[in-house]
Amino acid sequence: MNPSRLFTASCAALIVTAMSFALRGGATGDWITQFNLTNEQAGWVNGTAFWGFTLAMMFGGPLVDALGFKRILGVAFFGHAAGILLTIFAWDFWSLFTGTLLFGIANGSVEAACNPLVATLYPKDQTTKLNHFHVWFPGGIVIGGVLAFLFGKLGLGWKVQFATMLIPLVAYGFMFFGQHQEMPKTERVQRGESTGSMFTACLAPGFILMVACMFLTAATELGSTQWIPNILSNAGVSGILVLVWINGLMAVGRMFAGPFVHKLSPIGMLVMSAILSAIGLYWMSHSSGNMLFAAATVFAFGVCFFWPTMVGYVAENFPKTGALGMAIIGGAGMLSVSVLLPIIGKWYDAGIAERTPAGATPAGDALAAIQASAGLEALGKVAILPVALTVIFILIALLKKKPAAAAH
Repeated sequence: MNPSRLFTASCAALIVTAMSFALRGGATGDWITQFNLTNEQAGWVNGTAFWGFTLAMMFGGPLVDALGFKRILGVAFFGHAAGILLTIFAWDFWSLFTGTLLFGIANGSVEAACNPLVATLYPKDQTTKLNHFHVWFPGGIVIGGVLAFLFGKLGLGWKVQFATMLIPLVAYGFMFFGQHQEMPKTERVQRGESTGSMFTACLAPGFILMVACMFLTAATELGSTQWIPNILSNAGVSGILVLVWINGLMAVGRMFAGPFVHKLSPIGMLVMSAILSAIGLYWMSHSSGNMLFAAATVFAFGVCFFWPTMVGYVAENFPKTGALGMAIIGGAGMLSVSVLLPIIGKWYDAGIAERTPAGATPAGDALAAIQASAGLEALGKVAILPVALTVIFILIALLKKKPAAAAH
């Protein structure tokens, strides 16, 4: 077994996953035109990747122990290959929908297998290595976003951009399946522990509350960023560059998260994240031009720590949920995004309709102005989610302090 090779392969697999988020966001406008979609339909297509992710996490997470890493990663590899090719050669809404679904299942399989794989490879350094592994989600979005921007400038369309994902796909396939050594078994299998206690722990009210909160944190982060390239491109900036900027800041923030974790408790970080996310989204909805980058900066620092801190909070406060708990939390997060994306698209369509005079067919700058106003308004509506989270997390923080105060 070569831990370094398997870790690098895991990072390459996560890069494919993350690139798809950026490239889908950048291609949404072209899909709407090419396949004659409404914004709501585009939301359903993009949302499919998220509930496909959820399916793979919910089924693949518990099955990793029984089937082993290699089989789950095989599902990821072939799902990625089929998803890329079917999307490139899509001919209508349903073929595009199916290609995105396959991609989502592959993405979820990567998460279901690679999180416990990294933890198994580095049992004495799990937190650090998992953080380094998860850097490549925003890192991969940056790679995909930069490629989309540069290829767009060169006149190379979204199909060529999607084809670039075949490079890291082949790389991780070779590294995972081209070695002679067997992959390790999961930690739980190595220890000989049963899964009964994990299922019981996942029924705890506190854990269920955190699953509900994960619905809102993930929707705030990924629901917004999946629409940002399309919406902001009409607002005087390159939407894909704003997405790159947000995820670049997130990658740096996660790489150097240590000092923040030590100074703030996990629940304190979640309160801070919710407040900054709400401010960033509200500010973005009332901005244009370069001020969108300033608003996006606040939003980036808000959502930066949401996902890893939610997972860390569950691991710290509900350790008996184990790998199943991680799968449920991740799956719930992605499921919530699949629900929010078409809702944002519906708000977007309604906003355009409200701003279009009866019988008029605006085009050019007039159409772009209407689309920008309607899209930014839709993003602003998402701010209600982190506002609700702020209240919930403050209440949790106060409840956690009460027993400590009583003890004195």
